[in-house]
Amino acid sequence: MLDSLVNRKSARTLPILPLDEADFAKWKRGKPKALKRWLEASGFEAKGNRVLLLPGERGPERALLGRSEESVWTWAAARQRLPAGRYRIEAELSPEAATEAAIGWGLASYRFDRYRSEPKPNAHELVWPEGADRAEVARQLNAIGKVRDFINVPAEDLGPAELAEAARAIEGAKVKVIRGKALTEGFPAVHAVGRGSDRAPCLVDLTWGSAGDPKLTIVGKGVTFDSGGLDLKSAPGMLRMKKDMGGAAIALGLASLVIDAALPVRLRVLVPAVENMPGPGAFRPGDVIRTRKGKSVEITNTDAEGRVILSDALTLAAEEAPDLLLDFATLTGAARVAVGTEITPFWTKDSDVAEALAKASRRTRDPLWRLPLHGGYRRHLDSEIADLKNSASTGQGGATIAALFLREFAQDAPTWVHFDTPAWNDRTRPGRPTGGEATSLRAVWELLKLRYPRGAESTAG
Repeated sequence: MLDSLVNRKSARTLPILPLDEADFAKWKRGKPKALKRWLEASGFEAKGNRVLLLPGERGPERALLGRSEESVWTWAAARQRLPAGRYRIEAELSPEAATEAAIGWGLASYRFDRYRSEPKPNAHELVWPEGADRAEVARQLNAIGKVRDFINVPAEDLGPAELAEAARAIEGAKVKVIRGKALTEGFPAVHAVGRGSDRAPCLVDLTWGSAGDPKLTIVGKGVTFDSGGLDLKSAPGMLRMKKDMGGAAIALGLASLVIDAALPVRLRVLVPAVENMPGPGAFRPGDVIRTRKGKSVEITNTDAEGRVILSDALTLAAEEAPDLLLDFATLTGAARVAVGTEITPFWTKDSDVAEALAKASRRTRDPLWRLPLHGGYRRHLDSEIADLKNSASTGQGGATIAALFLREFAQDAPTWVHFDTPAWNDRTRPGRPTGGEATSLRAVWELLKLRYPRGAESTAG
């Protein structure tokens, strides 16, 4: 994606003039009648990210871009609606807006072509907008591109071991991996879910930074394929289950951002990585398994496996009482019923963090929505034979009930936020192609930059 941004204009570089309705009205004044007739005939309006090429003697001489508001997606739309070529922005942008323009253009250039026999080369280039933070653009495009790639890769080529290798590839981090039967000592829930596959489950433990800095811990659900286990999914329900490690992909994407930007934090990323398969060793409905916290869990549905593996990882995370604990998981279909596929719901008892996330969401146009941790629904997790069960019998409030299950294991952390992320685009929109997506990443990254400013004293590195 970064290759779509170039340093110099060429003889054929076309200027793009972004205009809102007021700007457009001023711009038209004094223009030749022929041009005004062309504008009228085209039906162009300076809104909705619309694009119009203005003719010149030797072809198009300028592109008009209608914008209702400045947004990363405005420039993604421009990239997708303009013909191939090299462009430059013919407007003075603030450094923040210039950075967003470059990110939007780059995101619209994403292509997942790993399995294409003839990958398409990038044919749209933008001269770097003046004032853009090139380092920030590069780190966001690299992180989001990797997250998308991880999710889009089929499970055949990305299992628990490959997910662990992806963590090892993050430069500067220390990574420890606990694998297979070794998980039974300390992480029995992760082992129980993963033992039905011939690909060994593991727990990835990534650390970076200085011990004296605030502790930031990120947990990501790493179910590299979810068949449902013995409670087997339907064929349509299984079709996209390579994306069930989307939470882990987002966690690793955030880790790369934190490390590349050298935020003054002590970072820890925990990824329980498993395949949920109905093999000979698979855990069964009715089984009671132990967790790292000591709580017993009755398995009432083997297709509610994500919360089970997260229980061990969240327990380990909370033992250190980090300043901030975040978890990302493609956890429930109920979350999609609640807010659809284009919004990431989150749960936290910390209203200050919730408000900060809401503001970050609005700034980045990365939609988040807070849902309640309603304690009254905890009764749906009551078990007759264990401390709790992993799936409720009610068909209502499933996303909040899942969050309450996780709270049982994260409540020792002073501030905990759970994201039930879709990690997927169901339809193509400017800068957001159908397929794997880093949903919530840009908003959470905005929060982290503000919470842990780089100007603070730190020996991270």
